[in-house]
Amino acid sequence: MEFSLLLILLGLLLGLITYFTVKNSVASITRTPVWLLWLVMMTPPLVLTGWTLLYNEPPPRNVILGTILVCPLLYWLLINWGRREPQKLRAKEDSIQSALPDTQPKEQPVVEESKLRPINKQEETELRNCFPWGVYYLQNVEYRPQAVLCRGKLRTNPDTAYQTVRKNIEAEFGDRFFLIFQESLNGKPFFALVPNPQAKATAEVESQSVTRPGLALGLLLITLFTTTVVGAKLAGVDEESLQSTPIILRQGLPYAISLMAILGIHELGHYLAATYYQIRTTLPYCIPIPFLPGTLGAFIQMRSPVPHRKALFDIGIAGPLAGLLITIPLLMWGLAHSEVVELTEKSRLWTFASLDPRFSFLLTLFSKWFVSDFEVGKAIALNPVAIAAYIGLIVTAFNLMPVGQLDGGHIVHAMLGQRTAVVIGQVTRFLMLLLVLLERDLLIWAVILLFMPVADEPALNDVSELDNWRDALGFLALVILVSIVLPPPGTVTQMLNI
Repeated sequence: MEFSLLLILLGLLLGLITYFTVKNSVASITRTPVWLLWLVMMTPPLVLTGWTLLYNEPPPRNVILGTILVCPLLYWLLINWGRREPQKLRAKEDSIQSALPDTQPKEQPVVEESKLRPINKQEETELRNCFPWGVYYLQNVEYRPQAVLCRGKLRTNPDTAYQTVRKNIEAEFGDRFFLIFQESLNGKPFFALVPNPQAKATAEVESQSVTRPGLALGLLLITLFTTTVVGAKLAGVDEESLQSTPIILRQGLPYAISLMAILGIHELGHYLAATYYQIRTTLPYCIPIPFLPGTLGAFIQMRSPVPHRKALFDIGIAGPLAGLLITIPLLMWGLAHSEVVELTEKSRLWTFASLDPRFSFLLTLFSKWFVSDFEVGKAIALNPVAIAAYIGLIVTAFNLMPVGQLDGGHIVHAMLGQRTAVVIGQVTRFLMLLLVLLERDLLIWAVILLFMPVADEPALNDVSELDNWRDALGFLALVILVSIVLPPPGTVTQMLNI
């Protein structure tokens, strides 16, 4: 009964996320009703949930495969069937506005100073003088509704070019523009001047605090309570005992503190990296829920653009690495205090009382090393601390997915550029659909990734590449992702006798 209720609650949560994602992503480009698109994309989890509740077992593999293959195709056909009259597509650089929040008000009177004013001949001459021919040979200037595009040939390394041109632009135009350096669809770098509507209020805006410590503390305390309640239930405390003797709620603290520490340090890593690069950032905000796992994690919001790809990389990777620094020790301790049980058909990805760790290469190794008497045909009943660490491991793996604005999306974007990152994001979403055939419990992941935009927001200097050690660290992060998500090869399981 509890599993059925959990399945229904997770389905409702996924349905809400899916609906608003579809509404925000495609409602403006197609006349097809949002509810119909939502229903098509929710068909796989609805079939999985309905079949499991009716027959008390997952649906056959061919049913899952059929819905996974048919629904995305039908979704694409419905979008194009009702697609609005497309305007002539502009080059990809028009998307640079997305990197700068609140830089294009929906309605602006002509007299407003924050609107991009036409650059007269004198200003255009001054603008051209900002591009030394030995740094960036400017060939033409294009005027767009929300940007001035400056195209030419790069004559030096991207870092030097951006710093030189930005210094010259600020000297001539002050804080009138944001300067963005991107690559066009054909791979040629170009500059874009985007109007800064708050140019005169920059000092005032920067002085305003965005941390809101009261809100952050309140959400932290609520989330600590919800995770403690969940932890008490995982420790074997029933609701009657909890109501009659509230003090036994403290039995849920090991789980709650462990999970909150993992998720909190993950977000704290992002926060410290962002503040290091002087990006205006909120404090980490926790998201409490009244059922397992007790929280949907935490998040921060960056209120100013990322300066360059190095900063994008450092901010993206700081969270997962910081989280792993505490997840791994807690996982080792928790597994050492867990029990070996018999492997049954119910030993699944989210069955903590009988977890089969063989779906994950990394979890298989840790189970062999730290769980005594773990062998072939056995499962693990996880200790509450191990459950928290295991959830932290899963959260880390999901965040490392190289898709869109996930941490992995930031990392791949910073390493390989935005165009390549988009391709990798599409491939990742497809591979996750195939992985569902091996591990059906990953269906929710696959559906969420399917709705997630694959394009990440560009940095101001989105051309300069990373150094070698950052590339190596990014590759290590992807290796960690693969080791968590993919099962161990058969030769490894035979060698370890598991």
